[in-house]
Amino acid sequence: MRSLVVNDEGRATPVGDAELDAVTARVAAGLAERGVGRGDVVAVQLPKGVLWLAVLRALWQLGAVSLPCPELLSQTEVADRVERSGAMLALLAEDDVPQADGTLPRHQGSPEDPAFLLFTSGTEGGPKGALHRRSYVEANRLQSERWMGVRAGDRVWCTAATGWSKSLRNVWMAAELCGAEAVLHRGRFDPDQRLALIAELRPDVLCMSPTEYRRCASAASFGDRPLAVREAVAAGETLDAPTVERWREAYGIVVRDGYGQTETGAVTGVLAGDEAGAGAMGRPLPGVDVRVDDGELCVVSSTLPTFFAGYWNDPRATAAALRDGLWHTGDLVRREVDGSLHYEGRRDDVISSSGYRIGPGEVEAALRSHPAVAEAAAVGLPDPERGQIVHADVVLAHGVAGSDELADALRDHVRGATAAYKYPRSIRFVAALPHTPTGKLQRSEVRRSLAAAGGSAEPSD
Repeated sequence: MRSLVVNDEGRATPVGDAELDAVTARVAAGLAERGVGRGDVVAVQLPKGVLWLAVLRALWQLGAVSLPCPELLSQTEVADRVERSGAMLALLAEDDVPQADGTLPRHQGSPEDPAFLLFTSGTEGGPKGALHRRSYVEANRLQSERWMGVRAGDRVWCTAATGWSKSLRNVWMAAELCGAEAVLHRGRFDPDQRLALIAELRPDVLCMSPTEYRRCASAASFGDRPLAVREAVAAGETLDAPTVERWREAYGIVVRDGYGQTETGAVTGVLAGDEAGAGAMGRPLPGVDVRVDDGELCVVSSTLPTFFAGYWNDPRATAAALRDGLWHTGDLVRREVDGSLHYEGRRDDVISSSGYRIGPGEVEAALRSHPAVAEAAAVGLPDPERGQIVHADVVLAHGVAGSDELADALRDHVRGATAAYKYPRSIRFVAALPHTPTGKLQRSEVRRSLAAAGGSAEPSD
């Protein structure tokens, strides 16, 4: 595979096969000198670039287990994942990456060996680690070729940040498996700059979040320059029909949606060369068997080649969702007569904002750690740009009065206590929160109250 490194200013530097293999070999040799070998867990929190890509490839070659961590995670969150996984090494900056002279080792291990430990948010408690086998890499050929539509020699730009399963699948693996070139852009998202870069870099395959497609479609420069994109796909949240139509009208580009989870990899999608009704997340990928049980999307796990091995050291949580060979996704869908599926929401309370999946428990814990807060409930609030924003109902400690200044202070506090994208853009101070008779927080009642009130406190930018 090849890569094209694009810096903050948009300057592109090509990195060929030989150079990438040489960097991977040096990193593999350095890791081996540090004692990293088959089955060892290594945490990786690096910016998107050649070294990040080389570390993932080197760990794969050594038979080690990659534990990707998003750059936005706090030190506390990373330390928690390192401790829970028993990671022998944590590469948290490019200077942490060891290198030494050496040749690229041959692949170590069998397809059933562990290879990737990907943490995913839940509604309660801390995120769970989803363990994937080495077979996960080759298994992703299905979605790379049939959904993304990647061909040999293509330039592929997936904008997902490092640390997320989508960056593994669609930045690294898609290019590796198909003999393509991966664009590695580490700049912050700006809609006008993004459109300019798409025009200049001319990717054959573009993968962005629905939020990025929406925000680009609202940019002043949208439609100004032609784009040479052959395949455009989206995943991570619901892709709305108006955004699809805007891209079609402006550029003749049909943005195709897809669906998957950290535990499953890609499950459904509008395949390359196909079209589906507005707002559809496609049909099951070829060979994948899904069921709709009381509105919930369920997957026959034996038919999904990218299905995970289970939650890390948590067989009870695995068994709770995997019952009689059927994986219960927790996502509600409706199936149309033509077989296409449409996303209708979560059975649980996970918040999907700008492509990030946010467990409300993490937001609530961060808020409760502030001395002014007695209790908090976090829910998703519909937002036309981000899909959802995080809203929090907050019960203040005795004697504390709510104010705009306090709301801003709580937002800043959450940004410091957890990943910045999890902070509540909307905050409402309330006297009490709804609970069941057994004391369980009823987030559904919070959402119902917000809907009845016609919204929430004024969201921050």
